[in-house]
Amino acid sequence: MKLITANLNGIRSASTKGFFDWAPSQRADAIGVQEVKAQADVVDGQFDSIGKLQGHFHYAEKKGYSGVGLYTRDEPSELIIGFGSPEFDAEGRWVEKRFDKPGRKLSLISCYFPSGSSGEDRQQAKFRFLALMYPHLMALKAEREFILVGDINIAHQQADLKNWRSNQKNSGFLPEERAWLTQLFGEGGLVDVYRQLEPDTTDDCYTWWSNRGQAYANNVGWRLDYHFATPALAALAKRCAIYKEQKFSDHAPLTIDYDFKL
Repeated sequence: MKLITANLNGIRSASTKGFFDWAPSQRADAIGVQEVKAQADVVDGQFDSIGKLQGHFHYAEKKGYSGVGLYTRDEPSELIIGFGSPEFDAEGRWVEKRFDKPGRKLSLISCYFPSGSSGEDRQQAKFRFLALMYPHLMALKAEREFILVGDINIAHQQADLKNWRSNQKNSGFLPEERAWLTQLFGEGGLVDVYRQLEPDTTDDCYTWWSNRGQAYANNVGWRLDYHFATPALAALAKRCAIYKEQKFSDHAPLTIDYDFKL
């Protein structure tokens, strides 16, 4: 199974930059997108499919904000929109497709973690989100296998961003945020699939670059886009790639190939 995650920073904007020309050529089995920044009136009939992949979406109540989608070749056995938090479900952050069969419970999820960079109010919202998300992922892991793809808005280790020294007090690299991921990948038992495949990359691992200055040209980036997987599925990951030949948004798509079928 070929699974792609891509923060679009606006589905209409990404379309004008060639995303919907590139994506079908990848022959993926599933594509998770984040920051759709549109509602059904824009997406339906225009952006609701990619080749033979059918999309399902969780839209924010606020127009032009957040929103996630998950395109899959296979029809899910169950579709879940939102993760049960009134505050964050209003922001369009979780779409889950279940592909259950006798003897197997399996989910694919596209998720968009809040950014805290706009100010203290949003940073506190991000902390509230993390506090809710950890037990939700643990409960999910207790009953099924899953891969969650998305923009997590946290760089985990020093190798995951260019200027780690100067960013230790900035949202996305705060000690509390990094500790959350350490717990998730430690006692939480989930796997950072990219790092499993590429444990030593630094400059090559980035998936986001600020629009300020010459960040992209100078590769002053952050690794913010992830595949989280349960160990059994993570063990089936074979190869990964970050696509940088075209720029569809301020993020680059991350592709990982797994040795299983939905």
